[in-house]
Amino acid sequence: MSILFRETGGKEMKAAIQKFDEAANGLCNRMQPILHNLPDYLKEKAQEIRLRAGKPLVIVCPDEPFFLTQAGRPTSILQEGLLVAKPDDIEASFQNLCGYSVHSHQNELKQGFLTIRGGHRAGICGTAVVTEGKISSVRDISSINLRISRDIPGAADEIFRMISWKHHSGLLLAGPPASGKTTLLKDIGRQLSEGRLGSPSQVVFVDERGEFAGTDCGNAGQLGPCCDVLSGYPKGLGIMQAVRTLSPQFIICDEVGDMEEIKGMKEGVNAGVRMIASVHAGGREDLFNRLQIRELLLTGAFAGVALLAGQANTGKIEKVYPLEEILDEMDRHYIDHTRGRRSGLFPVKE
Repeated sequence: MSILFRETGGKEMKAAIQKFDEAANGLCNRMQPILHNLPDYLKEKAQEIRLRAGKPLVIVCPDEPFFLTQAGRPTSILQEGLLVAKPDDIEASFQNLCGYSVHSHQNELKQGFLTIRGGHRAGICGTAVVTEGKISSVRDISSINLRISRDIPGAADEIFRMISWKHHSGLLLAGPPASGKTTLLKDIGRQLSEGRLGSPSQVVFVDERGEFAGTDCGNAGQLGPCCDVLSGYPKGLGIMQAVRTLSPQFIICDEVGDMEEIKGMKEGVNAGVRMIASVHAGGREDLFNRLQIRELLLTGAFAGVALLAGQANTGKIEKVYPLEEILDEMDRHYIDHTRGRRSGLFPVKE
């Protein structure tokens, strides 16, 4: 069952509704009251709010998308007379998300997103401004995808039941967008920090995009009593700084894979730190065939990979692959003929 659809108490339902309203506050004045007046059941399960210039507003849920009528009533039927986002709505929402200071968010915008208070991330679509072969800014914003951050206590219970952490060097979560990776990582860190393994563990979140903690003036949200947060640090540099200055037992970061991050992982492993991270993978075949994932596994930072089921079953683990099993499966597709070991550089010839 999706972690967003399991039976929850009134406190958790209220928290989910508050998260939706908090995210909606990032949009323009015309859209805010309409979204705030949506029924609670829809707020509770909503994953994204999508605005596209000249097209209907969409509330993305695990089972199906919902549109809104002009009166603000949700419908799953694409029909005439729906609430449409105007270009002015897109511009006003963009300015509000930036806190009316676009210049201060240029580093984020170059990567195509903004993170607002509460850890909600807005994907920004527009025209790239390219300088010397690199994206320096984005203009003429045409659509916004506001992904709602969730704090779900107990979301990682299944992972703790499936894995023997006492003998585990680390864990890599793999799944497509909106499959629950960040939500699970947050709850893993919280539970480790609260003593899930017997005594509280020292946990560092390397929070490059502000999604884990939703930090605001140093407030790290609900991550637990023994968590430190390096907010805004590039992941590779953040991992190395955590190792050198914060004495962590666990380091947690999201969407890893470039060479600087892999270098940081190696340094963490050499210092005896256990790494917990996530990576994009569209499914089983993608998991086995991505060079990025093979390189991460070869750092020695991870004893296994947990593959998530996908957006329709948010937070559900499809299967946990021990390291040797997944490397053996990768050998069916790739082999390094020069070193005689697994690295995934050359295809196996049948």
